[in-house]
Amino acid sequence: MRPSSTSKLFLSRVVSRLVPLALILLISVGRAQTYDLLLKGGHLIDPKNQIDARRDVAITGGRISAVAPEIPSRQAKSTIDVTGLYVAPGFIDLHVHVFVNDRGGDLWADAHTLRAGVTTAVDAGSSGWRTFPDARKTVIKRSQTRVLAFLNIAAGGIGPSENRLVDLDPAAAAKCIEEHRDVIVGIKTAHWGAATWDSVERALEAGRLTDLPIMVDFGIFLPQRPFEELVGKRLRPGDIYTHLFLPPVPMLDQQGRLRPYLLEAQKRGVIFDAGHGQGSFSYRQAVPATRDGFWPNTISTDIHKGNINRGMKDMANVMSKFLNLGLALPEVIARSTWAPARAIRRPELGHLTVGAGADIAVFNVRTGDFGFYDVLGGKAKGSQKIECELTLRDGEVVWDLNARSMTPWPELLKDAPYK
Repeated sequence: MRPSSTSKLFLSRVVSRLVPLALILLISVGRAQTYDLLLKGGHLIDPKNQIDARRDVAITGGRISAVAPEIPSRQAKSTIDVTGLYVAPGFIDLHVHVFVNDRGGDLWADAHTLRAGVTTAVDAGSSGWRTFPDARKTVIKRSQTRVLAFLNIAAGGIGPSENRLVDLDPAAAAKCIEEHRDVIVGIKTAHWGAATWDSVERALEAGRLTDLPIMVDFGIFLPQRPFEELVGKRLRPGDIYTHLFLPPVPMLDQQGRLRPYLLEAQKRGVIFDAGHGQGSFSYRQAVPATRDGFWPNTISTDIHKGNINRGMKDMANVMSKFLNLGLALPEVIARSTWAPARAIRRPELGHLTVGAGADIAVFNVRTGDFGFYDVLGGKAKGSQKIECELTLRDGEVVWDLNARSMTPWPELLKDAPYK
């Protein structure tokens, strides 16, 4: 029996209505799988994009795919609830030592960076133009942490080579940089002991040859080469002085007030880096200087095996010190993310713009009665402490303090029941 024309018309109308509904259903299902991962409910601090508000952050293919006040969980394959926590770009530690050398820089990067929210670490001169290829092979290529480097102007990096004039070769350094420009971001000079400017001058020459900034660890303070001349005249805008609150820095006058030349140098464009280290952060310098408005442009640890169990500890602890000195949280984050990214001329880092790599730190600011101490053993109390909850590197969770990204174990039995 053949269908009547009326039946055919009825069927045609049903199909015409069902097809759009089916398409809508398919589109909805597709939308449910738009994102790989969603961080939901957190308070985003993204200084580059001037965001300091509640935002959901979606990730696809290792990159930021959406940032919005509300992104439905159904649009993501996986959702992590970060309500009550802060979300920020992965921290950039501008001064670390993770290459093996004869002064104790043999610190494996991933063991002390990711747990503190650091996704990019910049080795500050552990290796020089003679030793850098081995450092790249043994550390950079093997680390989950993104490791970049300031190349030491001295051939052998940190150690005796830094005080051998024959090893301070700008042309050789420039050649090494051109061969590794994808990971070398500047030139380092440190620990020069003679009463001359040779080490600084040769680092500056390498900087001119490669169009890169230099970082200076002044080492021994001598009247023949005044610190005021270093930051006031010799360093160029964009060059970096590290170890800002080192006790010998001539920072304060006889009344304990900040000497004006420091703010003038900062205004001129010299970058002052914290570089806490084992001997380079003292409260007797930091408290009066910050009281007078002189803050580091960038916050860093100078982490190595000699200070991880002392007053420095890690990046989150150093950031907490500045938070308790009175620096507002968004500024602490700015000086640990976007500011160091600009200092090393890597504008693709230090922010969570859509399309950027999904390097993310999720952290809590705990309140309570905390203590911090400096390199002289001086104690300061604080009421706030930054604690990293989650770290994502290229969209993958690489640190999870409280199992926020994990599946409750009984649910795993659904796929792997007891036998």
